[in-house]
Amino acid sequence: MAKQANATHVVPTQKKGFKRFLKENIGFFFILPWLIGFIIFKLYPFGSSLVYSFTDYHLFNGISKVGLMNYVDIFTDAKIMKAFNVTFKYAFITVPLKLTAALFIAYILNFKIKGVNLYRTAYYIPSILGGSVAIAVLWKALFRDEGLINTFLGFFGVDGPNWLSDTKWALFIICLLRVWQFGSAMVIFLAALKGVSGDLYEAAAIDGAGKWRQFFSITVPLITPVIFYNLVTQLCQAFQEFNGPFIITKGGPRSSTTLISLLVYSNAFKSYQMGMASAMAWIMFIIVMILTVVAFVSQKHWVYYSDDDGR
Repeated sequence: MAKQANATHVVPTQKKGFKRFLKENIGFFFILPWLIGFIIFKLYPFGSSLVYSFTDYHLFNGISKVGLMNYVDIFTDAKIMKAFNVTFKYAFITVPLKLTAALFIAYILNFKIKGVNLYRTAYYIPSILGGSVAIAVLWKALFRDEGLINTFLGFFGVDGPNWLSDTKWALFIICLLRVWQFGSAMVIFLAALKGVSGDLYEAAAIDGAGKWRQFFSITVPLITPVIFYNLVTQLCQAFQEFNGPFIITKGGPRSSTTLISLLVYSNAFKSYQMGMASAMAWIMFIIVMILTVVAFVSQKHWVYYSDDDGR
């Protein structure tokens, strides 16, 4: 009888322990699908690409050599170094212009203007559509030799340049597409501007400060945390740009719009040289990481938080 009593007592204890375990770790089970996807589609490819970067891994022929040959080839190949140079130009042109345009439009739309919601929507739409293939094709149609832009200029007797086949203009057109997609940064700036107290502007106006003085002495310092956030995110996105140069110019003319992302794609999915593609991707990752670290280190000199402890 005692043994039977003990046996019947163990089962509910085990059930109770399992229920407690489920209750205490229920959050883990909710994130389990995301965690599995992250490990399979993010973490594993991230780690394996680092390993492959030190090999001559071919998608169909496998691995025959191991070493630093990919990194040596990258820094001694003029075509690859030119692609890095073009990528830096693209990033350092588009990011400042995009942030400037986004902040300027957000500042204007922060005023009480009739139909302001319609304007905000209109300016935000390009950021939704800009990264699509259809918009890149449309952009190409606008700026081709006999496209809409040159046709329009022709009405005024102006011979438009060869926007996409001239090395002087091709990169500029690709950058212009990126700058045109300032809507997402604009919305973030607009939210930050809404958080600036109107009392500060009233006090500055009483002291005789004009709109420009108010903007640079009140608005900009108070939204520097948001400027910093947009700077880092836009910088990371600029170094990963692919659709525009690939669809509009395919890296031409004469590699003037060949970003490093296009070379990664070409090596990986045209030449099937996964080792070289992985090495270039990792160098690009290191460059972005260094620039991000520099931005974080420099923020103590120009980013102003609401409390000293946040600096």
